Amino acid sequence: MNFIKSLVVAGVVAAASTSAIAADITGAGATFPFPVYSKWADAYKKETGNGLNYQSIGSGAGIKQIQAKTVTFGATDAPLKIEQLEKDGLVQWPMVMGAIVPVVNLEGIKPGEIVLSGEVLGDIYLGKVKTWNDPAIVKLNPKLMLPPDAITVVRRSDGSGTTFNFTDYLSKVNAEWKTKVGVGTAVEWPAGVGAKGNEGVAGNVSQTKNSIGYVEYAYAKQNKLTHAAMINKGGKTVQPTIASFQAAAANADWANAPGYRVILTDQPGEASWPITAATFILMYKAPADKAAAAEAIKFFKWAFEKGDKMAEELDYIPMPESVVKLIEKTWTADIKS
Repeated sequence: MNFIKSLVVAGVVAAASTSAIAADITGAGATFPFPVYSKWADAYKKETGNGLNYQSIGSGAGIKQIQAKTVTFGATDAPLKIEQLEKDGLVQWPMVMGAIVPVVNLEGIKPGEIVLSGEVLGDIYLGKVKTWNDPAIVKLNPKLMLPPDAITVVRRSDGSGTTFNFTDYLSKVNAEWKTKVGVGTAVEWPAGVGAKGNEGVAGNVSQTKNSIGYVEYAYAKQNKLTHAAMINKGGKTVQPTIASFQAAAANADWANAPGYRVILTDQPGEASWPITAATFILMYKAPADKAAAAEAIKFFKWAFEKGDKMAEELDYIPMPESVVKLIEKTWTADIKS
């Protein structure tokens, strides 16, 4: 991750060394899209000379920063409701889609070998399923040699859109979770140890034997973590792949969702990955720094036009062309840059 962060830092240096103040694009928020935003930032700087300073600090902090007007854009995986957007004078749109995966650190278990259901995953995070050889896990994995060791549960400690989507999913598939904990960017966790950002959870799981966590898939790949397979709404066991993410996103009705607020968890379809999510950008309708806002829009437009392959290389799902056209109309109509 240090290499990726250095790309962003390089972008900041490039921006500072130019005389055009419009090149100074600042953003903060979700850690979920940080790998792809970093990759885009590096390519954009090489092509245009303009840098992007993006702080990967979590969705909750990103929302606070845009509300405080300390950045050009905020980034969140927990989309704001239309009432909040109107109250704050903000415009919101989806930038890219990805997926959240459970990751484990179990000796002898390969990526995709262990299978979990949403109900069992919820029971693990409730603290009800305490050991890896619990009958509920063994029933799903009769051929695996699972240890009798206690499960170390790792979860986010910061306000997180990844947590919002993860808890939204658990609330849909585990009745007790819905009743006792519910949905939020931050919740009262019944069990586990906290870690900051997708980076923190990935690092904690990689260093802790017999642990389980949840991260955006790009972090699982980059950190060579062992992901679990999941049983989806259709009752099928699925692996996290571009195809399964696309299947989950296929039925999303972006055009009729106020503020493009679409939650992609627990989607129907035999091929759908159950914890798929979009990540969103927040900008002011009337930005204080119009030049910086205009430059940010140029970056986002470039990313939609030239960033799809880079996104797919990191196992993100680009927004469909029809949705991009809607978003570009939103920029023209709503943002005074």
